[in-house]
Amino acid sequence: MKKAAVLYDFDKTLCDKDMQEYSLIPSLGYEDAGEFWKEVIALTKGNRMDSISAYLYLLQKKYAESGKPLRREDFEGLGEKIRLYDGVTDWFGRINEYGRLNGLEMEHYVISSGMGEIIERTPIAKEFTRIYACRYYYNENGIAEWPAMIVNYTTKTQYIFRINKQVLDVNDDEDLNAWIPHNERPIPFERMIYIADGITDVPCMRLVKEYGGKSIAVYHPQKDKAKNTAQRLIKEGRVDFMSAADYREGSDLERIVKRILDHMGSDARMKEMEGLR
Repeated sequence: MKKAAVLYDFDKTLCDKDMQEYSLIPSLGYEDAGEFWKEVIALTKGNRMDSISAYLYLLQKKYAESGKPLRREDFEGLGEKIRLYDGVTDWFGRINEYGRLNGLEMEHYVISSGMGEIIERTPIAKEFTRIYACRYYYNENGIAEWPAMIVNYTTKTQYIFRINKQVLDVNDDEDLNAWIPHNERPIPFERMIYIADGITDVPCMRLVKEYGGKSIAVYHPQKDKAKNTAQRLIKEGRVDFMSAADYREGSDLERIVKRILDHMGSDARMKEMEGLR
């Protein structure tokens, strides 16, 4: 079977808000997580910082100022508090089975500016071949000292090429940058689906779309602003489809993905036939 991949953002794509807002930010005394993000924006603008490195720095700083340095164990249990969208928990099994019916071996990946330490503790972590997300470096006492990995809206594209070439180890840059003819890459772009919610995912969604894969903008079913963003991405030609973030069986999103897999399976079979001539 040919490999195919579904790539996901996480925050507001598989869950209904930024993952830090469920318990991590409230544990610092914020009644409104928006106040924390306002501080991140001020820090970003005042110091010409990348917004992702700014939030990682500020989170670590706030924990230190509270007298309880951010430790690896502080993330225990946080993944279980994430509110996943309806249908997410059994989504992967259904999509894997439908892929098999089309002669496709499905793989799932996360490419997120959220926190790997949290995602890895969610009930669905086992469904992903790799989770590419931000994480800290911890000293010998388990205290976070520095961001070990920063995934922002432009560096996200690196991981698409890792998946494309199946160079999945983030420390392997030599093989990542080695030339491999497009028709010899294990997961070609045309057998990729990118699912994400917003503007920060545009480079990835457009990259996949322009190289022959399919991009889907999802939105919170009860939030007009999120739907308007998805509509704008469609209008501007940055994504192929839009759908409410409803992963339940029979949903519009499932129907879209299944039709894409039908096409991918047929295309893969045609290319195999062409190769025999």
